[in-house]
Amino acid sequence: NTVLVYNYTNYHTMDEISDWIQQMEKDHPDVVSRMVYGTTYEKRNITLLKIGLNNTMPKKAIWMDCGIHAREWISPAFCQHFVKEILGSYKTDGKMRKMFKNLDFYITPVLNMDGYVYSWKDNSTRLWRKSRSPGPGNCTCFGTDLNRNFYANWGMVGISRNCCSDIYSGERALSEPEAKAVTDFLSANRNNILCFLTIHSHGQLILVPYGYPDIIPPNYDELMQVGLAAAKAIKDVHGMDYTVETPPNVLYANSGSSRDFARLIGIPFSFTFELRDKGQHGFTLPEAQIQPTCEEAYQGALSIITYVHDKTFASAAYTETATLWITLWAILAL
Repeated sequence: NTVLVYNYTNYHTMDEISDWIQQMEKDHPDVVSRMVYGTTYEKRNITLLKIGLNNTMPKKAIWMDCGIHAREWISPAFCQHFVKEILGSYKTDGKMRKMFKNLDFYITPVLNMDGYVYSWKDNSTRLWRKSRSPGPGNCTCFGTDLNRNFYANWGMVGISRNCCSDIYSGERALSEPEAKAVTDFLSANRNNILCFLTIHSHGQLILVPYGYPDIIPPNYDELMQVGLAAAKAIKDVHGMDYTVETPPNVLYANSGSSRDFARLIGIPFSFTFELRDKGQHGFTLPEAQIQPTCEEAYQGALSIITYVHDKTFASAAYTETATLWITLWAILAL
């Protein structure tokens, strides 16, 4: 029975990542299970890892997806690093164990599986971004930008109607099975998901809703505060600067993103991470930078998740303690 030694400082093919997903479930059966929640255009199973301790109490959840854009290879590498870290620490780290009790982590290592497989084909396909569904009608091009295909001000700004464009938004909202799968899962679990994290590259940004200009979420100030704390946590690791803002203020306006959709349906904390770098290597970040990139982004993500967890469960713990004291006082008063 050979133990799989997995190298987290390399980029991996879709087959290797799929094997790794199975291995995680096998190695940690008490806290990890796989869930297929959709299929891609090319009929691959879109799989997430559900991570957390079994609890009789209803649990809240954290969503994280990686690899919605095929060429952003550092993104799936980060999801794998994140899983490795939380699974490596929950037995010894009291805080992580508490989060495992109160939360389930839903982590999709590669959302755009078809595009990711295609980006590994050869040098000419390495920078492929979109899904792999055929274009409409007489269009000879393939693929839709999955992060323009969600039902959130769909087709308004920062998109293209040209099916050959990298930012083609699709014929209609949710034309792509991958976007539909995420939408269905989020919609069914919206009351339990506290935080939505979608991991991209590059630019060293933490983006808050909305991509559409001139509309801001009701908790914008808090999102900014939490995002800035995450950026500080990132900088503390290797000195990297991440900028926190809405896309129109720091990047470009866009509509139809999963981040905006998550916030629109009531998931309170929704963020896009754009990992390293600032353009020197762009989408072809060298493998030597995988580990430092993942180390810093892990602290950023952990900062957000800890805040969201503590905000939700501190008040619950306070109520529990207060009830206990009142009960004790009542007994003593008898």
